[in-house]
Amino acid sequence: KKFQYKMRLVYAHFPINATITNGGNTVELRNFLGEKRVRVVNMLPGVKVEKSASTKDELVITGTDIDLTSRSSALIRQSCLVKHKDIRKFLDGVYVSSHGVIDE
Repeated sequence: KKFQYKMRLVYAHFPINATITNGGNTVELRNFLGEKRVRVVNMLPGVKVEKSASTKDELVITGTDIDLTSRSSALIRQSCLVKHKDIRKFLDGVYVSSHGVIDE
């Protein structure tokens, strides 16, 4: 039994660039709201992340433990929060689009 979270990179103007490093254990998020800072998010143990082959700007997070998988997706979401701006207008970020169980 594996758990899967699909996350979409949402942006209005500056395209968010996601790079998967360390064999699927680390995500680097660049160019969020045009910032130069690189956000590095390490996955929790037993959780892998990859880019979706079919959909543009989508990350797929998979793992056997639902707690670690959901916490890893929450860490990615929290790394791209908009600070000191009107969040009703600035909707950029990484959001969970779907989650569920993959039976093997």
